[in-house]
Amino acid sequence: MSRAFVKDDDHEREPDYRLPDPDSPYFPEAAAWALIQGADEGDSRSAELATGYRWGDRALVEHVYAILERAEADGEDRVAQLARRFLQAAG
Repeated sequence: MSRAFVKDDDHEREPDYRLPDPDSPYFPEAAAWALIQGADEGDSRSAELATGYRWGDRALVEHVYAILERAEADGEDRVAQLARRFLQAAG
């Protein structure tokens, strides 16, 4: 294989999603935040892999609504925009 196709010098770090234990009652909320963070960083796939949830997963809708309300109240336009996109994808 040509060295042109080998990614030896990739210095980008994998995202670190600090999530509670999946059995924790806080896991869905943390997963919702991780998906928003992943989307903001342009890496939704790694957030999906880390959480086990997909972008737009209906199981997280209530948590994303809470994120949206908080973002709007705090003037965090980008977070609010991503939360709206998530909710739109959820249907």
